[in-house]
Amino acid sequence: MLKDKVALITGAGQGIGQGIALALAKRGVKVAALGRTVAKCEDTCRLIAEQHGTEAIALACDVAVAEDLERAVAATIERFGGIHILVNNAVSTSPGPLLAQQHDQVLNAFMVGPIATLRLMQLCHPYLSKEGGSIINMASTAAKRWDMSNYGVYAAEKDAIRALTRAAASEWGPANIRANCILPHAKSPALEKWTERNPEEAAAFVRTIPLGRIGDCEADIGEFVAVLCGPESSYISGQSIAVDGGQAYMG
Repeated sequence: MLKDKVALITGAGQGIGQGIALALAKRGVKVAALGRTVAKCEDTCRLIAEQHGTEAIALACDVAVAEDLERAVAATIERFGGIHILVNNAVSTSPGPLLAQQHDQVLNAFMVGPIATLRLMQLCHPYLSKEGGSIINMASTAAKRWDMSNYGVYAAEKDAIRALTRAAASEWGPANIRANCILPHAKSPALEKWTERNPEEAAAFVRTIPLGRIGDCEADIGEFVAVLCGPESSYISGQSIAVDGGQAYMG
């Protein structure tokens, strides 16, 4: 049972992060919703209260800033007394060909991606290990594409997160901490903007999905994450799981 567990979720103000927050709250999980724009996180908390009556707090947090992460974890512990679920969902992309990449853009992508993921896993480890916990990190199927043109940096940061997830599962399993990666496709605001800019490419992209549609942030991604965090998945760890309608081949 997940009721009264505590989840800390980054990028929780919209899209996949919000969908995960709502799906967990539906099961009675208390949520710390983190994001750079606290007003969006407050919207998530309002939806949680209206739909599920579960406790939630909104915390302003730039995951690229170590002090912000420390403050967010401390505030979550002060409010709820523990952390049982960590969802690293915040993302920053640096699309474009490799020769066009600027150092500061690439560095920011890695600061928000794998470096912030590692920092939060380290900060939450003492609390996750108390009763056994679950880490869910967001990766991408971008690195599984035959042609990674214009997605090289994004694929690199996401594959780094997959490696960190596998290492955490290996090193922290004895503490009863499970760590898994989700590689999702969902109708996030970022994807919607990309679709508007690239309608032909977006239509072609959907045609490569066997189920013929883009996933829903809550119904498809959030619900799966909730199951993966629950007792019915207690023997699953160290995995990278594509939740993408059958598009990616993970073999």
